[in-house]
Amino acid sequence: MRGLRKLVFLTAAVIVAAVAGLAQADERRIAVTGTGQVEAAPDMAVITLGVTEQAPQAQEAMRANSEAVARVLERLADMGVESRDVQTRDLSLSPVWSNRRANQEAPPEITGYVASNRVVVRVRELSALGRILDAAITDGANDFNGLQFSVAEPKPLTDAARAKAVADAVDKAGQLAAAAGVTLGPVVSITEGGGGPRPVPRMAEMAMADSGAVPVAAGEVSVSVSVSMVFEIAE
Repeated sequence: MRGLRKLVFLTAAVIVAAVAGLAQADERRIAVTGTGQVEAAPDMAVITLGVTEQAPQAQEAMRANSEAVARVLERLADMGVESRDVQTRDLSLSPVWSNRRANQEAPPEITGYVASNRVVVRVRELSALGRILDAAITDGANDFNGLQFSVAEPKPLTDAARAKAVADAVDKAGQLAAAAGVTLGPVVSITEGGGGPRPVPRMAEMAMADSGAVPVAAGEVSVSVSVSMVFEIAE
């Protein structure tokens, strides 16, 4: 019985020592976060155009909407926009209700219908962006829901931003080690944070597109990456 107690005691001591050793190892580490950012001129834009039509009857509203959208799509094709770069985002038909404030007890009535259609367009030739916007509005697009610049091939920018992030983390770790009077050891782990890199619009030096009636400033897009790195402290 005494031998069993001694064995249990020794086992517990070994476990405690191992845990203490791991804790001490964690204490002899430097953890930093590095960021890297790369800017570039965009070479592509995504625009969202909409057509909204109202009429007394649902069929009339939908017919007017469909005709206007067809004109817009035909014009986009004539201007060189490929079919793979045009996508219908949503199509809706809603009633318009009367608002009888004079008689609150009277039930509302349908006085007409509104048909809406939104189309997302990728423009790969930025010099034509302004003319495309002007033509779409002329042909019936009466709802503009946004413009976003981007790059068609973001991987080279992402790779460069990632390399900058790692270099930034290494530099920070080196500064911390020097300030603490210790020697920086090897890398223990590297983790890319935040769900991966994403292009971020950045208004910098403005490059005006040949826009015809609609002036457009392309500016720059910025790709940012962050990494978390853990280093050992050398003995």
